[in-house]
Amino acid sequence: MYAKAPFDLDAYVRRITAGPCFICRLVAGDPSYAHHVVYEDDAAIAFLNKYPTLAGYTLVCPKAHKEQIGAGDLTLDEHLRLQRLVFAVAEAQRRALGAERIYVLSLGSQQGNRHLHWHVAPLPPGVPPEDQQFAALDVTRGFLALPDAEMAAIASRIAAALRI
Repeated sequence: MYAKAPFDLDAYVRRITAGPCFICRLVAGDPSYAHHVVYEDDAAIAFLNKYPTLAGYTLVCPKAHKEQIGAGDLTLDEHLRLQRLVFAVAEAQRRALGAERIYVLSLGSQQGNRHLHWHVAPLPPGVPPEDQQFAALDVTRGFLALPDAEMAAIASRIAAALRI
C-alpha cells in the first residue's frame, strides 16, 4: 500500500527534549511546524501526525499549552470537550477511511512532548494480528512515506466526515 521510511529516533528525542513545543509552534502559525489540520476551533486543534504509522493518524490537542489531563490544567468541562473532539475524529476516520478499529492514546511526558495531546490512529481492515496494536503504532518500525498531496487528501477526507 504505502512505502515505509526509516524513523530517526535519536533526532526525534533531541527535538522533543531540547526543542520548542511543536504544538504551540503549530498553533502560533510557525511554517516550520506546519501540519495538515483536520479541525480547529478557539480551544482545540486536530492535525495529521507527521510520522504516521497508519494513514489518517491524527493528534487532538488543546490550543493552550496544557500538560496534564487533571492536576489543575484542565477543568472537567474542558476535558470532556476535548474528549468529544477525540470521539468525533475517531468517527470521522471510521467513515472516511473505513477503519476497522481506532486506537486512542495520550502520550508524552514531562521530559518531552509535554503539551497534552491524544493520538487517534485508524487501523485499516486486513492488517495481520502481529502488525496490530502496539506494533501498528511503533514508529521505530518505520512510518508511512505519504506524499504531501496524499496527506492533504486524507486530512480533507477526515475533515469532511467530521460531525461536531
